[in-house]
Amino acid sequence: METFTPQDFEIYDMHAHIFPHKISEKATLSIGKFYDINMHYSIGESERLLEAEAQIGTKRMLVCSVATTPKQVVSINDFIHSECEAHPEMIGFAAMHGDYEDIPGEVDRIIAMGLKGIKLHSDFQRTPLDSPKSYKIYEAIEGRLPVLVHMGDYRHDYSHPTMLAQVMRDFPKLKVLASHLGGYGAWDEAEAVLKGGENIRFDTSSSVCLMSPERAVRLINHYGVDCCMFGTDFPMWDPKKEAELLLSLGFTYEQYKKMFSENAKAFLGL
Repeated sequence: METFTPQDFEIYDMHAHIFPHKISEKATLSIGKFYDINMHYSIGESERLLEAEAQIGTKRMLVCSVATTPKQVVSINDFIHSECEAHPEMIGFAAMHGDYEDIPGEVDRIIAMGLKGIKLHSDFQRTPLDSPKSYKIYEAIEGRLPVLVHMGDYRHDYSHPTMLAQVMRDFPKLKVLASHLGGYGAWDEAEAVLKGGENIRFDTSSSVCLMSPERAVRLINHYGVDCCMFGTDFPMWDPKKEAELLLSLGFTYEQYKKMFSENAKAFLGL
């Protein structure tokens, strides 16, 4: 088996979280408590992200944050926009909440700011992927912006893979990036109901590190290498270790080129 290093590839990290300095430590700790894990980085802010990504020479990184209440939407989106302005290597995905009073208006503003998509975390927001509140968001962004969705959690029933399968049927023009290889802790269910396609992609964050190499290879092949993209879930995990784990799976150079950058550029139209 041919071996590679991260430096052999142009790398796009398609799943990273950042927070304003004044809340970055608290927000990072809160995520760790929610998932009952030790976060690799204790502070999830831009400077720490850039330092971590520099270890593997990451060219671009998708950055986002989650609005757990409607009143957070505008301030988060302003923050993500400002960070992308300060750091051109960042690709900003905006926050949205199903209870926000003017979803279409904020979507217009998000597009005008140059942000490239929407991030939803149904478990944090306690809003099922296939709920009427979520559908209001999909209606506003279908054909306009992609959505990055947290997928799967054995403890909750807000982001089950069957819900996303229904969403894709109801919104055939909606571009979706399904995180965690389609189902954090629910990979059997994801494999049963989800498949790669024209408008759905999957990131490798918080997944390859939590399963056997054989399981990871099978799931990536199930979705199709053309539909899978590298992601780290910073500050949860270390970009260098995540890249090395993916590179240990035995794919070819051309397949890794797709997963590390080519698929991301095609998905985002870059």
